[in-house]
Amino acid sequence: MNPPSFPMLPDYRGGSLVNLIASIVEGCAGRPMHPALRALPASELAAARNVVLLIIDGLGERYLERRARDGELGRRRRAAITSTFPSTTASAITTSYTGCTPLEHGLTGWFTYFGAAGCVAAALPFRSRGENVSLRLRGVAPSNVYVAPSLFDSLGVRPIVVTDRKIVDSDYNVHHCGRAERRACDTLEGLVAECEAAVKSGPERKLVYAYWPQYDTLSHKHGAESAAAADHFAQVDEAFGRLLARLAGTESIVVATADHGFIDVTPEESLALEDAPGLAAMLRFPLCGERRVAYCHVHSEKEFILRAKDWLGERADVRPSRELLAEGWFGPGTPHPAIAERIGDVALVMRGHYTVKDWTPGEPRHLHIGNHGGTSEDEMMIPLIVEEA
Repeated sequence: MNPPSFPMLPDYRGGSLVNLIASIVEGCAGRPMHPALRALPASELAAARNVVLLIIDGLGERYLERRARDGELGRRRRAAITSTFPSTTASAITTSYTGCTPLEHGLTGWFTYFGAAGCVAAALPFRSRGENVSLRLRGVAPSNVYVAPSLFDSLGVRPIVVTDRKIVDSDYNVHHCGRAERRACDTLEGLVAECEAAVKSGPERKLVYAYWPQYDTLSHKHGAESAAAADHFAQVDEAFGRLLARLAGTESIVVATADHGFIDVTPEESLALEDAPGLAAMLRFPLCGERRVAYCHVHSEKEFILRAKDWLGERADVRPSRELLAEGWFGPGTPHPAIAERIGDVALVMRGHYTVKDWTPGEPRHLHIGNHGGTSEDEMMIPLIVEEA
């Protein structure tokens, strides 16, 4: 991976999650959309009867290095790679399901303006911001929002997805799993058992894609450096060891990674747009994206940038969103047809540990302690863990 830069951006040329997925696609007899990962050639995966990809939502490389270098995961760490931009679930997990960069799949943050729905919505739950109602009630089908095809549909192996029961049949998951068989679990032990059952369910080559969200949930609520997050991570680490033991002799290669890392944010670092004189009135829609990188749809770009810079000072970079696009932050490829509306006119890229937030009617005034989406090393760097079983 290239030396860290500030801001740290994804290494889409061969050192990012995009490239890991490309290696997996090629290794599973599919056609990758981007170069393979330097640290994991497709030939290594092609030699295995089963490929198991485990994504632990929120597990940053730097956290793993600090907390558990000698654990089940840490001992098998092969390299550090980068997430996508933004370093967030909506963008990175969609990359893991499609092989596309955020530029291509068009999911550029948790909150996104969807012109087809005429509102800002949470992309993964497929629900409007504030009202919290399904976009289906606005006459919008999932296919109007999710356009990138599932990578599982193009593979030459049998695909199986193991994920949390609460999301296994969501609009987002059903679209992005494509022809893959979906299996639900409620606990870490259930995740291990379902992965084992999937691997042993037949003699044909398989890709087992497994996703675990609970570490992310606890890190948001309590903070990534909290005892609650650390205790759960220890459980995840032990479960990974059990998974390897149960898969012994199955001619499998197990790859574990994450979608992003985390930073913890204090109340003093949590900025509210309502405290910025006149800025909220200049927005055409509520803020989109993430607290760490917010997209602003504005009436007057020039005036908004001047006022935002005056308010934020050294706490953020205030830039026309099209500049980030031109500089490749969202990756290479053919742009999603609605990429311009999905990144707005102006991007607030927060520095340090600062975040920015606005509020809409019906939205609970609650702030997470743990945050991600930005360009710090803690958020952007994720581990690559590889082991044969």
